[in-house]
Amino acid sequence: MIQENIRIKASRHSLASALALGITLSLATSYSVAQSSSPSSANSKEQLRLASSAAEHDFKAFVEHHLQSKSGTQPAGFPLDVTDIQNLKTAKIAYGFQVYTIDPKDILSARADMRSMAKATGIWRFVINLEGKPIGLATVEQVNGKWETVAYGGAILAQEVDASIHAYGNTDHSNVRFIRIYQAQSDFLEVSSAQDAKTMFAPLLSARQSLLLRQGDAKSESALVDGNELLGPLQAAVKKNMGANN
Repeated sequence: MIQENIRIKASRHSLASALALGITLSLATSYSVAQSSSPSSANSKEQLRLASSAAEHDFKAFVEHHLQSKSGTQPAGFPLDVTDIQNLKTAKIAYGFQVYTIDPKDILSARADMRSMAKATGIWRFVINLEGKPIGLATVEQVNGKWETVAYGGAILAQEVDASIHAYGNTDHSNVRFIRIYQAQSDFLEVSSAQDAKTMFAPLLSARQSLLLRQGDAKSESALVDGNELLGPLQAAVKKNMGANN
């Protein structure tokens, strides 16, 4: 199960006081693609700008709150990978990426290739760095029309995504997309080749575990898998998980 975040339930004006009151969120929960249509390139860039601004604003409030209320070593259940709260003073929002997903019905029908079936969710995630190393993710969504950080966590995922993006991504990361298939409890990095426009997928830890895939070297081309090879295992996982929820 993909379970990685401390969920924040607060509007921005009460964010600082609510940051310490989190509940664990399971991201294996079903997500309706109908909630968000695929954005145009211009709209996506505007979303990134607004989401990035919210991520930086809210992270500043998050840090200030914890520096004022806690000191010393990491408190139990803290969502970011730091050994001392004081380390947050130099932590920064690094870069963001949008979360894409594929409707389980499309997985089961295999109506098209994975790249074509992937749709934007409207959710953005931002890598949080400390001295150049990922310590977690900030999840940003629109809440009542405003962009807000709704969760912190996912240190292991942040490290894996960062390593994969550095291994496969171009300068502006425009050739990679993060895809989370909720009903299969699987994350992938979609990688498009500039040479032949071919699309391959790097299965991340959740996908390797859920789909029982062999782990590859993140810097090796052999770690990339053709989407057609993933459809069978994905269909089996979707059927199993949807059946368990009925």
